[in-house]
Order: sequence, then C-alpha cells, then structure tokens
Amino acid sequence: MEIRRDLSIYWSMFHILFVFILLFRSRFTRKKTTIVIGICMGVLILLNGGGLAVLGFEVMAKVFLLTCTVPSFILFFALSADRNFKFLFSFCLADTSCLWLMAVTNLMDYFLGDGQYTLMLVSRLIAFPIMEYLIWRYLRKPYLELQNGVEKGWGIFSGMTMLYYLLLAVAVQYPTNIVNRPEDMFQCILILALMLFNYATIFTSLYRQLLLYRKQQNERILQEQRNMLKARLENQQRIRRMKHDMKGHTVTLSGLLAAGKTEEAMGYLKGVETDMDALDGQFCENPYINAVFAYYFGKLEELGAERTIDIQAGGEELPYMELCQILANGLENACDALETLDAGKRKIYVQMKYNKKHLTIRIRNCCRDALYVEKGSIPATEKKGYDHGFGLTTVQEAADRLGGDMLCYTEDGEFVLDVIVSCQALQERMKM
Repeated sequence: MEIRRDLSIYWSMFHILFVFILLFRSRFTRKKTTIVIGICMGVLILLNGGGLAVLGFEVMAKVFLLTCTVPSFILFFALSADRNFKFLFSFCLADTSCLWLMAVTNLMDYFLGDGQYTLMLVSRLIAFPIMEYLIWRYLRKPYLELQNGVEKGWGIFSGMTMLYYLLLAVAVQYPTNIVNRPEDMFQCILILALMLFNYATIFTSLYRQLLLYRKQQNERILQEQRNMLKARLENQQRIRRMKHDMKGHTVTLSGLLAAGKTEEAMGYLKGVETDMDALDGQFCENPYINAVFAYYFGKLEELGAERTIDIQAGGEELPYMELCQILANGLENACDALETLDAGKRKIYVQMKYNKKHLTIRIRNCCRDALYVEKGSIPATEKKGYDHGFGLTTVQEAADRLGGDMLCYTEDGEFVLDVIVSCQALQERMKM
C-alpha cells in the first residue's frame, strides 16, 4: 500500500520541477539548461527517493525543505536570467502550487479513499498534468510578458508567496503529517482555501499591471507612428514648396546664364541642391526609416549635437515597423542622454548596414561618466512617470520579433546600443 504513496510522491517531485520550468527564464541556451537541470535534478530526485526508501515518509517529509527545496533553489538561481524577486516569486509560486495540490489530494485520500493511497495516486496522476496544461495554455505567455515589462512590485508578491509556502509546509507536515492530526485539519483546510483567494488577488494585480504595460507599449508605438507621419508630412510640405519655387529657380538660372554668369549659376544650383537634401531620401531610400532619421536628427540639430551617420541600408525590402521601433527608441534615448550633457560633449554616431548575411544597427552616444551598464543588462530608467522606462525593452522585443538580438553597454564614456538581425530572418519576416 505504501508503494502507491511513494509513487505519488515521486510523481509530485518530478512535476514540481516541470511547473517551475514553465515559469523559468534561463540565461543560458535551452540545450545547456536542459542538460544541467536533467543531471542535477535527476541526482537530487534519486537521493531524495533513496532517503524516502531508507528513512521513511515521516522523516523525509520533515527535512524535505533542506534536502530538495534549498538545493533546487540554488541550482535554478545559478541558471536564472532573473536574479532578483522575480526569480523568488516564480520559485515559490511553483513550489507552493504543487505543495497545495499535494495537500489537497492527501486530504481527499484521507476522507474519501480506501486507506490504500489509491485515490492519492490516481488524483495526482490526473491533477498535475491538468495544472501544467492550464499553466502552459493560459499563464505562461502573459507571465513571461509581465516579467519582461514590469520591474517593480515583485518583492511584495514574492514575500507573500514565500510565507505561504512556509505556512503550508508547517501546517501539512509539522510535527507530523496532517492526516495524523485530525484536530488541526480544520485550520489546514482554512489555510488551503485562503491561499486560493490570496493567489487570486496576486494574479489579479499582476494582470492589471500587464494590461497597463500593454497600454503603455501601444501608446509608445502610436507616438512613434505619429512622429514618423509628422516627419513625412514635413517632407511633403517641403516637396510642395520646392515644386512651387522651381519656377522662380528656373527664371533666376535663365537670367544668370543669359548674362553669361556661369559661376554664379553653378553657385545657385549648389544652393538648390542643399535644399533638395532636406527632402525625402536624405538618409536612405526607405521612406519610413528615413522619416525616423529626419525627425530625430532634427532634434539632435536643435541640441547642437555633433552627428556622424553611416547609413548603408534602406533600398532593400525591410520590415520597417520593427526597424522604425528600434531606431526611434534608440535615438530617443540618445537625445535624452545628450540633453543632460554640456553642449561641447554632445556627440552621437549612428551606423546602419545591410549585407548578404546581417543587418546591423549601432547607436553610440556620449553619456554621463557615472553611468555604467554591463554587457547583457538593461539599465533602469531614471525618468519619473508611468510612461517611461520602455525604450530598450521595446528595442529588445522588436529585435526578438525579427529573430535578432540587442546588446547595450557603456564604454569609454559612451553608451552603445547594438542590434543585429540575420538577413534570412528579415526575409522570412517579410513573407509573413
């Protein structure tokens, strides 16, 4: 009979691991993460299984926190991309959810079972896959999106989740298993019910933050589109004005040539050429990308920034929406950084290259000396207000949609933003 109980515990231990992996973001490749987790957690499960066989259920239940929870916490913390309260919340959420399910099935078996742990085993065999399907189907995608977009508030939620984990572990296992303490069952059932309402409150709050994050992202995209349209309209106005002025230019040139003033006519033509450079096509052939450059380089000109541009792209067929997001957010951040510097220190270098293999974008601008950004990290915004702090996150998301990557860091008093996308990924994106 105890074999059914032990099998149900092994099954539960495996699925605690699987539930956490569904919510986990590793800083390594999927292959490397899978190998490390498989080896380390396999050894850990075998050791705990051996302890269960030798020492018995009652003993292992009391030390489970030290023999399984703490080692797995250390392992996943070393692998995690989020070494902060986000990780703690995800870890405690997975453990607490599975421990809650184990407690409920344990009580179900006590009240409704045959005393042979049959109901416990069968209910866990069914319940854990259902829970994992629901997490995969409804929770995983918005949860990962929330982790990407929301930086604040995780400390409170992780603290609540950790306390509930400890409370549930004590209520169910100490000093003995709850089925051996009938006098404590009512309090344990109340704790289990309270946890449902507690997690409903947590996820309601997180969902509201997710909706707010999506709203802010949409507002930023709309603002970028407005800026592009504004730049396009300004170019159109210049084109109309130039067409209107062409008659006057023709008359002037005819008069100069008729008077034999060839050098003056050439000088006048150069002036017309300079005016034409302000029209569409000044930076690249793609009208949308060009509109972004036209808008932000106007802002840089107002700041008196020293500008160096190297644009070797734009004639190709490109997914302009994502590229405009990358350029607009990168240049907006650069303008904000340069605005805080003295006029003589305002310098920016922008490069955009397209070759047979990759499209690369680099924005390099001077920044304050105190700023330090390690490669691979995204610095937090210092702006106040709900509508700030999304620029680099938006760049990363746009690069991800194109199958590329983003890297930002500080070097020699400059902030560097690099984005690289394979041409094959760009072509596949254009086919969608």
